[in-house]
Amino acid sequence: MRFGTPLGVADIAGPSMRRLLSDGDRVLVRYGAPLRPGAVALFRHPLQQDLLVVKRAVGRRPGGWWMLSDNPLVRTDSREYGAVPDELVLGRVLLRLAPRPAWLAPGRRLERALRGRPGRLAERLGVSRPPELDL
Repeated sequence: MRFGTPLGVADIAGPSMRRLLSDGDRVLVRYGAPLRPGAVALFRHPLQQDLLVVKRAVGRRPGGWWMLSDNPLVRTDSREYGAVPDELVLGRVLLRLAPRPAWLAPGRRLERALRGRPGRLAERLGVSRPPELDL
């Protein structure tokens, strides 16, 4: 991260990221950070742009990023509102600050090493992906 990179804090509300983040958690966001599949992102809701949303960026689609909830019971994500345009993506969630600090944005090498290996370390680092869903 370069000096002067804009950072911010966001509060999590709701159950959509429950396996990784819970209602009431606080996260650190790096604004303007590039996304890659598997990253947790902060963005403006495409249909209600005054609402900020945190979801997992699954991949690129025509029109933007496909964002999914980690909680399989919550379907208020790209399955409901489609791809999120790039201009609505604000940044990447780096870490959970409270109640229990945890790094959520590992480097590329560590992420590749952990991908596909279930376990607490992978989950704490945000490498685990939501269950495969029909996109």
